[in-house]
Amino acid sequence: MKPDVVLTPCKDYSQGEVESALARVLEPLGGLSWVKPGMRIAIKANLVTFLKPERAATTHPSLLCALVRMLTERGADVVVGDSPGGLYNAAYVKGVYQATGMEQVEQAGGRLNWDFSHAQGEYPQGKVCRQFTYTAYLSKADAIINFCKLKTHGMMAMTCGAKNMFGSIPGAMKPEYHFRFPDPRDFARMIVDLDEYFKPRLTIVDAVTCMEGNGPTGGTPRHVGLLAASESPHKADLVCAQLLGLRREEVPTLEAAMERGLIPPTAEELTVQGNVEDFVVPDFQRIETGNGHLFEGDGKHLSKRLRGAVMAKVFSQKPKVVKQHCVGCGVCANICPAKTITIEKGKAVVHRDKCIRCFCCQEFCPKSAMVVHRTWVARLLER
Repeated sequence: MKPDVVLTPCKDYSQGEVESALARVLEPLGGLSWVKPGMRIAIKANLVTFLKPERAATTHPSLLCALVRMLTERGADVVVGDSPGGLYNAAYVKGVYQATGMEQVEQAGGRLNWDFSHAQGEYPQGKVCRQFTYTAYLSKADAIINFCKLKTHGMMAMTCGAKNMFGSIPGAMKPEYHFRFPDPRDFARMIVDLDEYFKPRLTIVDAVTCMEGNGPTGGTPRHVGLLAASESPHKADLVCAQLLGLRREEVPTLEAAMERGLIPPTAEELTVQGNVEDFVVPDFQRIETGNGHLFEGDGKHLSKRLRGAVMAKVFSQKPKVVKQHCVGCGVCANICPAKTITIEKGKAVVHRDKCIRCFCCQEFCPKSAMVVHRTWVARLLER
């Protein structure tokens, strides 16, 4: 019987190391025996923005190239793509490809996605998102491989397998989805709707060098030395959360997946090949989001809903400007779906009465001048 999740060491991004690690992590899941000549396979990478591979914000090109070679050897037609935050057009995405080292993919025998058309998704079974616009190149694939990066995240606490499929939404439309689903619980349910619609054939996690601290773009690289793989993005995420010291309740996408019976309550109930303890990072610098209290207010009884509302207020987090780092470039103001940020006297100002706490500003600030700020009450109570 196949394991739910496979873990294997990968000490660095050298070609020999990543090729060996990829073969080891995929073999218990049946390898790539399902790939047939002529199959069109889309690798959905994490190419969030214009950052070099060593910043640990994007899926490393060495891993993508190794996977492309494995797939093309089996006769597959492979395309690698993503929709970064920002414009979804050739000029913008070309810059992201160049910054993240994606030209190497074409040298390895794959193609980069240059189809920037949109498609319409219909998912009647969705919990919150039954109709949506997505990147059309995914609709042309016979199978999708979700190749994500393990990082901290301001809104979701962690971005890994499940969150990576939010990159199927065209870049400039992403703020609209934050505005439609400002509650982290509903945002997480929307992400799980996307995961269940696309149903990636495999999820592979680049956790060789992760991002800790002010992720998913402004944090610090942290070597973990791991590749993980699963046929379920949610099961992969449940194990990866454990490695970072995150409880399931602290990661809204995991709570949303458990609501649907897609994962058990704990990682210990999964069949994992590989020793989890070998990869646990006890001092990993996480973002304290207070998400663990969100789902407490989902009960039917008034008292439980009131308690949940109070806890959500006390433990809520908001973006905060680190003024000495802010250069007044206006990226945060432009991307904010609620239009709650202005540039005043050369610095960003967040008008918190209108803030929906989506943390788009924190995610895409090129100077890492936006951080997650928690109330003093939350900091005091969780000491």
